[in-house]
Amino acid sequence: MQHEAHAPHDHTGHQAHHTGHHTGTGTGTGTGTGKTTWSTASRATLHCLSGCAIGEVLGMVVGTALGWSAIPTMALAIVLAFAFGYALTLRGVLSAGVAFRVAFKVALAADTLSITVMEIVDNGIMTFWPGAMDAHLDEPLFWTALALSLGVAFVLTVPVNKWMIGRGKGHAVVHPYHH
Repeated sequence: MQHEAHAPHDHTGHQAHHTGHHTGTGTGTGTGTGKTTWSTASRATLHCLSGCAIGEVLGMVVGTALGWSAIPTMALAIVLAFAFGYALTLRGVLSAGVAFRVAFKVALAADTLSITVMEIVDNGIMTFWPGAMDAHLDEPLFWTALALSLGVAFVLTVPVNKWMIGRGKGHAVVHPYHH
């Protein structure tokens, strides 16, 4: 992906925007209509979706393979989605030399709302898609519904992340640790 250009310099504007120190390059107004780009929000959401999808798919596969009903399968998928989502963020922040306690707080701040929205959307779709939660792993319905639910969750979470980043919250709190 191409890196967005931000004033006054590519990286300076990006970091000022993400850390919430708006010096004319971020929103500054608190309205969220400043320099937060859809591309930036999409990258943050894709990062979140990666961990979320690993946990979600693993939980759905395990629950379905074990013949569990919808509620325990979804519960496992949700717990694993949060666990993997936080773990991916923790990995990056810890690699920057941050203490675990601080890294954990950063992961919670960065990913909680994003993962929550994704989980509500994708589990809602799986729940209301006729037969999706009863489909077996060898049925196209299972994989189609799961893939579509994650795709819709991504699309609906991008605006949430754009709004959060524009306020120096969400994924914006992770950015200082990327270097």
